[in-house]
Order: sequence, then C-alpha cells, then structure tokens
Amino acid sequence: MGATKWRARTRRELIIEVWEALDCESVGTHELERIQQALREKFGGGALESPASIARAVADEGAVLRHPEVFDCDLKWRKQKMQKGIFNDGLDFCDLSSAFESVLKIEERRLQLKSNNQVKGLAELRDIVAAARRESLLRATSKILEENELRQAKEISEWLRVWLQAPELFSDWLDLRRRSPDFRKKFPEGLSEKDS
Repeated sequence: MGATKWRARTRRELIIEVWEALDCESVGTHELERIQQALREKFGGGALESPASIARAVADEGAVLRHPEVFDCDLKWRKQKMQKGIFNDGLDFCDLSSAFESVLKIEERRLQLKSNNQVKGLAELRDIVAAARRESLLRATSKILEENELRQAKEISEWLRVWLQAPELFSDWLDLRRRSPDFRKKFPEGLSEKDS
C-alpha cells in the first residue's frame, strides 16, 4: 500500500479512498492504522488524524465500525501522543480546567516561535490546534458522553476556533469569555482556583 499513488487532495478524501482500497465492510485497528499510514505518507506527520476522527469519516460513508477496537486504538494513539509530548508537555482538552492549562502552553509556545520568527514551527503549532479542535468537535457530538462533558467539549472547540482565527487576540478574548454571564451560566463551577 505504501507505493500507491493516491488521487485524493484532502485528508478526508484520502481517508475514504484508502478505506475503499482496503475493500472491507468493517473498520477496526488494522484499517485505522493503514489509513493513518497513508495520511502520514501523503500529507506528512502534521496531517495525522486520530483513529476516532477517521472512524467517524468512514462511518459517514457507510463503514461498520468495530467499536471496541476503534476506542482501544484511539486511546492507545492518544496515550502515545501524550507520552511523546508536544513541546515536552502534554496537552489535554478533555475538560475546561486542563484545556485552560493547555491553551496557556500553546500561547506561550506561539509567542516563543513568533519572537524567533519560526514560520515552520508556527504552522506546525496551528496544525496541532486545528487537530485538537476537530477532536473537541467530535467529542461535542458524542452519544456516550454526559451533558456536562458535551457542553465543555463544545466550549473548548470554540476556544480553539478563536485561537485559529485570531491568535494575537486570543488571550484577551478568553479572559473576557470566562468572565461573561453566558460562560458563568453554562459552567457555574467555573475553572478551579489555580486556573484563574
């Protein structure tokens, strides 16, 4: 499969093209890893999609998911990513508190890269944030998460959207957002004291 010349121009198109080339009705660990390999070969490491994101794309096209394998594969992939660490620090967007800590790390890294005029590093950082946003959007539509987790995932995806659109304004925007009546109403527990 490594020698295949894929016609797809986007990640989603490639996911579907590889799945169709695998000619399988159900999708699990093996298929997800093959699709990830093709993504890495065609678009590079920064374009890698999570197994859950790939599974959703092929399920939308009619694939039957082997859910236990998909969940296990996705969990294993995330653990490996966290162990490798991004900036030698793990990023976590599973809840508001950890997402807040992670966006602080992202912003600190952005400022470092910008001051050193590291265009490639800034592009890679943007790819990381875009992938985190896609994952948050997927979590926000999950059928197995509780209502509070869904609300938090939706809120986090909004934070990341704003960062992607206007990273220079993000810190001020986030401060205002966290003080807003809408935020306080949706999340009366707020963030922990150490996050404020």
